[in-house]
Amino acid sequence: MRNCLTAVLVASAMPGFAEEVGSVDVDWLGNDIVIEALHDPKVDGVTCHIAYFERGLIDRLQKGSWFEDPSNSSIACRQTGPIVLGDIARGDEGESVFREGRSLVFKSLVVKRIYDEANRTLIYISHARDVQDGSAKMAISTVPIME
Repeated sequence: MRNCLTAVLVASAMPGFAEEVGSVDVDWLGNDIVIEALHDPKVDGVTCHIAYFERGLIDRLQKGSWFEDPSNSSIACRQTGPIVLGDIARGDEGESVFREGRSLVFKSLVVKRIYDEANRTLIYISHARDVQDGSAKMAISTVPIME
């Protein structure tokens, strides 16, 4: 199901590309926790790992919601090489680094980067973005820029 949904949703613009590095089966219904690695396209030397819940086919059949996965996500970002800042947004809204569909059309998982210039720290926040029903579920990770 993941490949089918991913193929349909790839058409939406996503600033970065994530690579699946693992998955954990959580029950006999085929539900998984998927872990992806994301390299920030504008900041060399930073890698984020995103974990999110993905519903299996049996769960989709039982609950009737075919085209939507939960909004839950977790993120951890670390320095994985020399940090080189590219042309990044420096305002308090930051900018999207990654976007992946969590439903056929309306919901997506978003990772934004905000640069805290005063503390020389990159802040990465993952959250769900929905057209109508915003979610308070989020996760945050920071990467200090040391010299």
